[in-house]
Amino acid sequence: MTILQSIFLGIIQGAGEFLPISSSAHLILAPWIFHFSDPGLSFDVALHFGTLVAVVLYFWRDWIAIFSLTRAGLLSGNSKARISSKPSFLWLLVLATIPGILAGYFLESYAETTFRSPILIAIMLGAVGLVLYLVDKYHAHRKKMDQITWADSLWIGLSQAMAIIPGVSRSGATITTGLFLGLNRESAARFSFLLSTPIIFGAAVVKLPHLLELGLDAYLILGMLSAAVSGYLAIKYLLKFVERSSYAVFFWYRLGLAAVILLIYFLRG
Repeated sequence: MTILQSIFLGIIQGAGEFLPISSSAHLILAPWIFHFSDPGLSFDVALHFGTLVAVVLYFWRDWIAIFSLTRAGLLSGNSKARISSKPSFLWLLVLATIPGILAGYFLESYAETTFRSPILIAIMLGAVGLVLYLVDKYHAHRKKMDQITWADSLWIGLSQAMAIIPGVSRSGATITTGLFLGLNRESAARFSFLLSTPIIFGAAVVKLPHLLELGLDAYLILGMLSAAVSGYLAIKYLLKFVERSSYAVFFWYRLGLAAVILLIYFLRG
C-alpha cells in the first residue's frame, strides 16, 4: 500500500461512515476496482479510530449533555434538534446499540466472506438507496430528537444491525428508519451519528490488541488522520445539507455506483 492509497482509503472510510453510502462497501470495492493490495486488519482498526475521533470531536458537547441528562434530567442541544427532555435518553441509545452488537458477534464471519460479494453489495446499494429516497420524499418528518420513543429506538437499532451487510450503510439504514418513524431530517441524522459512537468505539476496542501488537507506521497514521478529517467534515456538512435539501442525491449516487459495480463484474466475467 502506498501513502496515497492510505489517504484515499481513509477519506473513503471517514466520509462513508457518516454519509448514507456505506463505508464498508467502498472499502471492499476500492481494492477490487483499482487492484489495491489488501491493507489488512491493522489498517481497518486505524480507520475506525479515525472515525471515532471525528464523531467524538463533533459531538462531545452532546455527550456531556446526554450524561448530564441521565444524572440530573437537564435539557441541552440546539433549537432544531434538542437532545431530549428525558433523563432516559442515554438508555435509548443503549437499547438501539444492542442489536448491532449482537449482529456483529454472530454474523462477523459472514461479513468477512459471504457478504462481500460485489453483486450483493450492488443490490443493497440500490435497494436501501431507493427506500431512503421514497421515505424521505413521501413520508412526513415532524418529530424531533426529544420525541424519540423506546419503540423508535429499538427499530433504529434493528436497522443498524442490517449494516453488517456491506452496501446497506449503517448511517443509511438508521437515517432511513428514523425518517420512516417521522423524525425530521436533521434529527434522524443526528441520532444516527450519536448512535454510531458506541458501535465504532466497540469495534475499535475489540481489535485494538492487534494494532498495539504490530505498532503504528506512517500508513496507519495517515489513514487514521484522513478518516478523522473526512469524517468530521461529512458530519458537519451533512447536518447543514439536510436542513435545506433532501437525501435524493445519495440515492442517485448509490444507484450509479451499483450500476458501475455490475458493469465491471460482468465485463470481467
